Amino acid sequence: MANEIQQKSKKAREDWIQFDALCCGTGWDERDLRAPQILIEDVYGMSHPGSIHLNALAEEASIGVFQEGGRPANFHGTDICDGWAMLHDGMNYILPSREALCDLVEVHGRVIPWDGVVVISSCDKSIPAHLMAIARLNTPAIHVPGGSNRIGPNMSHSVLVGETATKMRQGGDVSEEIRDYKLSGCPGFGACQFMGTASTMQCMSEALGMSLPGAALTPASLFHIRRGARMAGRQIMELARIGIKPSDIMSKEAFGNAIRVHAAISGSTNALLHLPAIARELGIPIDEGLFDRANRETPYLVDIQPSGRYLSELFWYAGGVPRVQIELQEVLDLSVMTVTGKTLGENLKQLEDEGFFRRGEAYLANYNLRREDVIRSPEDGMGYGSIAVLKGNIAPEGAVVKFSAVEPSMLTHTGPVKAFNREEEALDAILKGRIQPGSVIVLRYEGPRGSGMPEMFATTEALVTIPALRNTAIVTDGRFSGATRGPCIGHVSPEAVTGGPIALVEDEDLILIDIPNRVLSMVGVGGQRKDENEIKTLLAERKKRWKPPVLHHPPGILRRYSDRAASAMKGAYLEE
Repeated sequence: MANEIQQKSKKAREDWIQFDALCCGTGWDERDLRAPQILIEDVYGMSHPGSIHLNALAEEASIGVFQEGGRPANFHGTDICDGWAMLHDGMNYILPSREALCDLVEVHGRVIPWDGVVVISSCDKSIPAHLMAIARLNTPAIHVPGGSNRIGPNMSHSVLVGETATKMRQGGDVSEEIRDYKLSGCPGFGACQFMGTASTMQCMSEALGMSLPGAALTPASLFHIRRGARMAGRQIMELARIGIKPSDIMSKEAFGNAIRVHAAISGSTNALLHLPAIARELGIPIDEGLFDRANRETPYLVDIQPSGRYLSELFWYAGGVPRVQIELQEVLDLSVMTVTGKTLGENLKQLEDEGFFRRGEAYLANYNLRREDVIRSPEDGMGYGSIAVLKGNIAPEGAVVKFSAVEPSMLTHTGPVKAFNREEEALDAILKGRIQPGSVIVLRYEGPRGSGMPEMFATTEALVTIPALRNTAIVTDGRFSGATRGPCIGHVSPEAVTGGPIALVEDEDLILIDIPNRVLSMVGVGGQRKDENEIKTLLAERKKRWKPPVLHHPPGILRRYSDRAASAMKGAYLEE
């Protein structure tokens, strides 16, 4: 099989013989030089539990390449974690890190004319960075998801610490709870155990057809995940042989499928940043309307935290992404190509024939659960969709809310504004009781060009864990953690630093949040209702007086990102 692959680097090696000398200097022999050359790119490092084990998966993928007569080369570019960056300036670098990692993988992918690429990642920014990079390279490629961490005690997970953290910041004695959490919040390796951004993006990779069927959220402690990585190494050789490229797989129809899967699993709002950025690399336009339409039409099926009860390991046992695709098959395009070289429909039939679903449900029985408890059928679904795109006079380009994690009583809400220009000030006000119940906290200058678009998890958790503030909302041009719950509306666009209307709202203005009707608008001033024309006139007057803030980002990637980042509603990528 390997002999059928026309080695892409052959001419370059013949033109410049140092090429081969350098390869031999890393341990290759002369037979290796004649073999198809495969880049194995991972984000292994001691950066977080989602990456610490990826060297083992890279080794397995390399074995698979060797088994099919290829020569793998292992490259690395460690990713970073939102959890380490919380509540300090490191958070401003998290979203820009997606662009940096994408560029690094592109550099690795272009320095040699590789015959194929395997990318291995588990988490929030590394998966979209890898998918963006392989789309840009458009060489035969496959993604290996790093799987899910184990379930913590009492069905807990890595960020189920909101109430404890709030008590601690308010001076309570929670030392025993904190020690237990430190020792058991991350029981092993793999991505966080809920449907946060890491889990969501693993599911999106598989839903796009770029990962092997059933790969997303495999429990990382099972040998199954290692076998899958080895299989990916073998399969990249087949993709190189037949010439299937990412552009053949990540089609407009594939993105449509992925967005419907996202709606059904109640995926993270951050996917609305990442999927458009990936699609852009392929010249495929994705606007916010596609997400909103899909969420109006797609049944919400998956009972996983933070919107539901269970955790990602149980989701995989219940059949994972393939089971969701089977339940949605009436609204999916089953003819799309995947990295197996087969269509989505063919993959689902093969999984059924091979016993994938039967074995998973047997694991699920250990928890006294049935598949239907975790992944429901459409007729037993929990309504339609999980994400809404809101628009109005303070968000003319749009804003995003995960309404499946919002209490029904807050789906429609009008409240007075309490505005802050920095998240730290808002968090302090919440913890010290300076926020009136029923308010709408406005957090601005936290968008891509403002401060790198940090996530607001500490603030959202403080809000939802203080009972008196359960009827209080947050509206921001920043973004949220995939674990966020409650009435939290992000990605408000245009962002404040560019003069978006969110920059113009003031304390005691009234804001209407109407999720069923997809509205986010300023409707009053000084606590008094005003008509639409009065609000329009007032905002225009305020805009004349508004002055853009002076940003003080240090030289480097954050400054470059804040100068050139696209709107959050377009994907927050670096514009050319």
